[in-house]
Amino acid sequence: MRLRGVRGRRGVHSLRGKLTLANVALLAVGIAAATAISLMTARFYLLDKVDSELKGARSTLHSADFTLRQIESLSELGIALDKFTDGGAKDTDPLPNPTMVYVAVDLAGQPVALGPLEPTPRQHALAAAAEDPVALAADEEPRNVRVEGDRHRMVGARLSDGTVVLIAVPTEGLHEGMGKALRMDLAVGTVLLALLACLTMFGVRRRLRPLEDMVETSSAIAEGDLTRRIPSSREPTLEVEQLRVALNSMLHQVESAYRTRERSAAQLRRFVGDASHELRTPLSAIRGYLQLYDRGMLREPAERKRVWDRMNGEVDRMGRLVEELLTLARLDQRPELRFRNVDLNRLVREAAEDLRVQQPERPIAVAAEGTLLVHADEAGLRQVLGNLLSNVRTHTPAEVPVRLGVERADGVVRLCVQDEGPGLCEEDAARVFDRFFRAGGGAGSGLGMAIVQGVVEAHDGEVAVRTAPGEGLAVTVTLPAGTAVRP
Repeated sequence: MRLRGVRGRRGVHSLRGKLTLANVALLAVGIAAATAISLMTARFYLLDKVDSELKGARSTLHSADFTLRQIESLSELGIALDKFTDGGAKDTDPLPNPTMVYVAVDLAGQPVALGPLEPTPRQHALAAAAEDPVALAADEEPRNVRVEGDRHRMVGARLSDGTVVLIAVPTEGLHEGMGKALRMDLAVGTVLLALLACLTMFGVRRRLRPLEDMVETSSAIAEGDLTRRIPSSREPTLEVEQLRVALNSMLHQVESAYRTRERSAAQLRRFVGDASHELRTPLSAIRGYLQLYDRGMLREPAERKRVWDRMNGEVDRMGRLVEELLTLARLDQRPELRFRNVDLNRLVREAAEDLRVQQPERPIAVAAEGTLLVHADEAGLRQVLGNLLSNVRTHTPAEVPVRLGVERADGVVRLCVQDEGPGLCEEDAARVFDRFFRAGGGAGSGLGMAIVQGVVEAHDGEVAVRTAPGEGLAVTVTLPAGTAVRP
């Protein structure tokens, strides 16, 4: 539930929102930088062109070496042109063909009236904006001035008789054009940012869908569904696909570990119950005999001898059971065995001789001639052989033949103990290695085959059974090639 609550958060708290904001912010910075650079470049280029025209006009006046009298015609022409353009109306014509304004001023900065033509109001405003015509004429670079509220670029040219001619070009149209370009760039940039935000949200949502699947899967697993896995995306990216595969592998391991733990816990509960039952039986018998003795009910020597033998038998049975339980406990802890070269054929022949001594009437066939060395724990192999033959003695009649064989094939060593007894049904064969399992409620503790399996697995080997009702039982122990050593 906690994972779902986190997934429900949106906005700047989500990775999707953060990626979208980051992309939009980067594009906004890029648009702002590109707009600023382009407008600054355009402004510099256009103003440079205006300044070049102004400097060219001033150079022309200087090179012509005009005097005030000689400039009268130019001034009259300028006044006439200014009148023809609406007597000083604002000129907002766009560049590159702006209208130049000329005005001749005296040393006091007042426009000079030449002939019948008086200076126009704009020429008066131009002269007033110059403030210090002499200083203006001395400057190399044009100045920015405002004439009747409009922006102009102005230069001054000093004539040979000391008169100053002011030359100005209106730049209001230039700045208005740049303002329009700026508004257009901002509008286009806003549309681009909105489009980028939508595309980023859509793209990130599609790309992050596997992560949402991971959250859903994790939530389902947290609620107990260990079988859930993260599905593959239709358009997987390398990193996300690697993460999906790794998480699915981890979830498989978690599920396997959980199932193993549950199975082990169930086996442990069954094992404790079976062990308690097995130990309770001899203890109950011993307690009963002791109570009979305590009450004086065992008066005959023969009766006492029989009870004493039964008590010793139950004690021996309980001792064997405890030893077998301890053996299984040590095997569960994977003890370090004492590996060395062991002649497996010799161990088989000795085990067969022991069985002949115990049951002289049983037919025994042994196929273990010569020497066959294996790198193993000798005590463990003796215990395997002893338990297998003890199983034969306990569960088959004394006249049933038994065969012991050892062979090396396909890089492994196989030990087989086969009898011709009654065999087992399929259900009993599947449980033959379970602890405390006794087919048909037979004798024994039911731990012998479990110990065989534990010892063989400690040698990194395998043990298998082949049986059927009426066909006997064959137990095959396989030791891996890595443990076999040639003589």
